[in-house]
Amino acid sequence: MVDIVGTTTFPQMWDAAVRCAGDRVFLAFLHSDGTRLEFTYREFDKVVSRTVSHLSHLGIGHGSMVAMQLCNSPWFISCLIGITKLGAIAVPVGPGATGTELAGIYATCDAQWAIVESIHVDTHKELRFQGLIRHGIICVDDLVSNVSGDAYCDTSIPVVIGVSQYASPDAPPPDTRPNTGPTSDDIAEVMFTSGTTAAPKGVLVTHANLVYSAHVATWQASLRPDDRIFTTMPACHSNFQLVALTGAILSGARLVLSEKYSASRFWSQIRTEKATVIQLTAMMARTLLLQPSSEDDSTHNVRETLYFMPLPDADKLEFEKRFGVRFMNSYGSTESICWALTDPPVGERKWPSVGRPALGYEVSIVSPEGDHLPAGSLGEIWVKGVPGRTLMKGYLGNDQATHAALTEDGWLRTSDTGYYDEQGWFYFVDRARNLIKRGGENISATEIETLLNSHPLIKEAAVIGVPDPVRDQAVKAFIQPESDAELDTADVASFCSMHLASFKVPQIIEFVEDFPRTASMKIEKRSLS
Repeated sequence: MVDIVGTTTFPQMWDAAVRCAGDRVFLAFLHSDGTRLEFTYREFDKVVSRTVSHLSHLGIGHGSMVAMQLCNSPWFISCLIGITKLGAIAVPVGPGATGTELAGIYATCDAQWAIVESIHVDTHKELRFQGLIRHGIICVDDLVSNVSGDAYCDTSIPVVIGVSQYASPDAPPPDTRPNTGPTSDDIAEVMFTSGTTAAPKGVLVTHANLVYSAHVATWQASLRPDDRIFTTMPACHSNFQLVALTGAILSGARLVLSEKYSASRFWSQIRTEKATVIQLTAMMARTLLLQPSSEDDSTHNVRETLYFMPLPDADKLEFEKRFGVRFMNSYGSTESICWALTDPPVGERKWPSVGRPALGYEVSIVSPEGDHLPAGSLGEIWVKGVPGRTLMKGYLGNDQATHAALTEDGWLRTSDTGYYDEQGWFYFVDRARNLIKRGGENISATEIETLLNSHPLIKEAAVIGVPDPVRDQAVKAFIQPESDAELDTADVASFCSMHLASFKVPQIIEFVEDFPRTASMKIEKRSLS
């Protein structure tokens, strides 16, 4: 059986884009300092080639695990393509991840190399000292602040060369083996997702997964070569990679990548860049509505707004009316690779529905006993596909979690609840237990609880998400101190800040004498608010 991917790999898809769209603009990068860089497909391919040459010289080759702690930048993209061209495996991590978080991730994936920005070098040197990076650290200098935009098209400028390398004595010699390239079934990336457990799980993403995501993204948004896809999504996330990036490459469109989201600049950037497709989250919609209105708000080239639920009906209607756009609602996860449910590219949409199954998927609502339920019944959302092709291949080094998530006949258990109506429109009801959604980030409550419970003055802790008018949810921690412990909210916040990314640090901290409990003495979270 042959599917739409065939045997195509991610690098082969890139090479085809260079051949077909070489002189068209591939990337416009908007740095937060106002610098703007622009590359055609052919110009950026030269950047990728230099990246491949440098990484290969260091000994990075087939199967090498290469962590990437890079912010939104052209260099993230060139490293991602370069790593996969060598048959190595990219492990993107958040720019705000702390040493504690990185240590867990790197131990899980057995990181051999790390490509980082200068601000992260000291943290990674400590991780290297702990043996969590086996071979070395590659520091990509911040060239954006030192070189004019036009100079970036000069192929003589080293992009990943001109770096500091902190390599171990046992680093491998340069890989001189013939590079036959990866296959479509090979692992291209490990994307770590918080999920609902204490330790983040590494989602295995194959080359076929990346190529398949490109086809779904192209179908979903009806992408074509003259489109300009504007995104501020973190480059390490699937929202960016498996929608905006792969969709742009397959369709030969222009990708407009902003280093950071700015509510005050977002809409003017869209107009200036003549964006036709944009990515939007609830937090972004709310903060944009808080900006001073302008008679130019509805003057733009946007034809499609890719939206990732949820948003109150009133806010949705106000946003669409003010900015003159129509939301394309959707549902999915890193594990499902693409948006498994989405509004169709043309025709009717039925807000607040998250749409119907996307190309290549079946979706069902299932009872706790495993029965597929009829329309109108509330249950768990299951997505059917092909592991390693349309669904993740599994979790890195975690067979138990893989078997819990994927059935033998190809269903992905999402742990999320929802239902569908008589016309086949699906409705999302609730995220997985213990998952907090804050400003587009998925936060594991269990991860924060585990950290808090390690504090010597904390007897027990519980973490929940509570409504936040701007960022969907705020992180709230309930703390039961040890007897006679002297502990205040500042102490707790400071402790969390040392070990967690800033968006995971509880915004609300409440001390309690004890917790409401179930018959089995577990904390009854539904009674906390």
